[in-house]
This record gives sequence, structure tokens and C-alpha cells, in this order.
Amino acid sequence: MRTKHTFRLPPDLAGKLADYAARKRVSQALVVETAVASHLSPDGADRLEAALARRLDRMTRHLERVERHVTISNEALDLFIRFWLTSTPPLPDTAKAAAQAKGRERYDGFFEALGRRMSSGRTLADELTVDVAGDRSASKPESASS
Repeated sequence: MRTKHTFRLPPDLAGKLADYAARKRVSQALVVETAVASHLSPDGADRLEAALARRLDRMTRHLERVERHVTISNEALDLFIRFWLTSTPPLPDTAKAAAQAKGRERYDGFFEALGRRMSSGRTLADELTVDVAGDRSASKPESASS
């Protein structure tokens, strides 16, 4: 047996209820009944907590990937700078102007190449993953069973 209830809704909420019921092709009473049951359900808070935990886990994994990529970028930059500083001899004063002109040319070329690479979607992290996976498969001993 069902108990009849009469209540009033603000016009905007009543409109949303009517639209939702029409979209789902169910009665407004069924929508209200389901919403109240869900709201009063003892496991409602548990479902909400589980959904929130899943979302936080996804966000955590995403941030861990971002952190890994930043670490790779920092290490690559550090390695390059150390290599460049230790392998580049100082220039004599007479060659500085030509070296600066060549440096500007190379700098422009670097940014053009960077733009092409970024638009292609390839990343250093992807290449490192492929390289490391290739190194691991190359270093594994072949199985003796043939």
C-alpha cells in the first residue's frame, strides 16, 4: 500500500523534475520515489565515498604520471647542461660574434624542431619507455627450448 504525500517544489526544480521524467519516459512520482529512496538509503554515503575514492585514485595516478614526466624532463635537462658545460671549450674573443650568430640560428632551429615534435605527439617519456623496454628484451636470455 502506498501513502499519498503532497508537497510543493520551487518552479525551477519542478521544471527540472518534469524534464528529467520526460527524457527518461517515466512518471514524476517514480523519479521522486527513487530520489528519496536513494537519499535515505543507509548505503548512500558508502556509494558516494566509493565514487569519490575512485576519482581520487584516478587523479592520484594522473599526478604520479605528471611527476614522473617532470622528473624525466629535469634529469634530461640536467644531463644535457652538465655534458654541454664539460665538453664545450671557451671561445676566443675574436670568434664570439660568429658563435653568437650561429647560436641564434641554432636556437631558432631548436624551437622549430620542438614545435614539430610537440605537434606530432611524441614525447621523451614515450621514447624512454620504448628504449627501456627494448633494452630489457634485448638483455633477456633466449630460451633453450626450440
